Amino acid sequence: MKRILAIVMALVLVVAGVVCLTACKGGNTETPSDSSTSGNEDSKVDVSKVKLGVICLHDEDSTYDLNFINAVKEAQTTLGLSDDQVIIKRNIPESNQCYEAAADLVDEGCNVIFADSFGHEDHMIKAAKEFPNVQFCHATGTKAHTEKLDNYHNAFASIYEGRYLAGIAAGLKLNEMIKAGTITEDQALIGYVGAFTYAEVISGYTSFYLGAKSVCPSVKMNVQFTGSWYDETAEKTTALSLISSGCVLISQHADSMGAPSACEEKNVPNVSYNGSTVESCPNTFIVSSKINWAPYLEYIVKSVAEGKAIDTDWTGTLATGSVQLSEINDKAAAEGTKEAIEEAKAKLEKGELHVFDTATFTSEGKKVESYMVEDTNEVIKDGYFSESDFRSAPYFDLEVDGITRLNVNFG
Repeated sequence: MKRILAIVMALVLVVAGVVCLTACKGGNTETPSDSSTSGNEDSKVDVSKVKLGVICLHDEDSTYDLNFINAVKEAQTTLGLSDDQVIIKRNIPESNQCYEAAADLVDEGCNVIFADSFGHEDHMIKAAKEFPNVQFCHATGTKAHTEKLDNYHNAFASIYEGRYLAGIAAGLKLNEMIKAGTITEDQALIGYVGAFTYAEVISGYTSFYLGAKSVCPSVKMNVQFTGSWYDETAEKTTALSLISSGCVLISQHADSMGAPSACEEKNVPNVSYNGSTVESCPNTFIVSSKINWAPYLEYIVKSVAEGKAIDTDWTGTLATGSVQLSEINDKAAAEGTKEAIEEAKAKLEKGELHVFDTATFTSEGKKVESYMVEDTNEVIKDGYFSESDFRSAPYFDLEVDGITRLNVNFG
């Protein structure tokens, strides 16, 4: 019996050796892991047949568009796309010129096209219907889940979480000013420069306010709208008006350096958006939140390369690296800001903290128990407003107590 077992073991070793030798010489025709599951996924996907077109509302002078353009360059490098595989069209308004730009990109061979502004949506949908073999992707849009086109997609990110974290930095700065005697508790007033009264803007400034309130309970906020995504003069004038009316810290959802430059001139702390302004505003810049669009751009390029469906609504998160904060400027930030942000970020990622926890705010003096969006979607779940749940674009548009809108008609 022992002799038989020995023979069997010897045969097993011989077979194993043959298999190993074959594999080592490349004789094994099976790939150990395909491109969709490999740890080094980017190097496995053949993107040589993909051509990416990008439509931007403005150019590099806009902090919003610069953020997208930087993401395109990052994705291009990561994926190994050549320069002739990427075309960026700048300064494309929210008009039929967007459709024309998309059609031009199709003519130039692009098989996936991305547009970066809310008002581009209808024109991208028009192009998607005309060119069914091309994938059209759009940032901040709301209609992909109702249009139900196989080649039209919306994308956004849980930037409200980034805004909340930036708000913590603002609240801690207010606490520092209160402790120093620079202001009193009832003077903890934030000014916010908003573009439009869209849900995207409301969700952003409300999450920022709730972050500040989580560490500075006496904080209040005044919001003034400009009626434009990018108007440096209007944004600076608005910021100066907020400062002159008693706002001791300024933030924004607008795309120029108008508000940050006003803060630097008046030595008022500033939390910016879409990128650090520390070089231009070294004395007042605290921190900035932004959406990093590179993960999404990489995702749609690889999806087209592999013939895979792109999500109708895609929402990037802290975990995907799509929601980011800049480096904190210690010169302007309060002590302990980094630690407080890291602690809150960990809780957000674990689901232990929700930005729009209904126990932390009221609307018209009442706790929000129920709220319907698009008539059929109940978004109050488990005690919090579930933002970016049934679609990627924000839909939080509640008026929260403690926030005052100074204008809504942009007058």
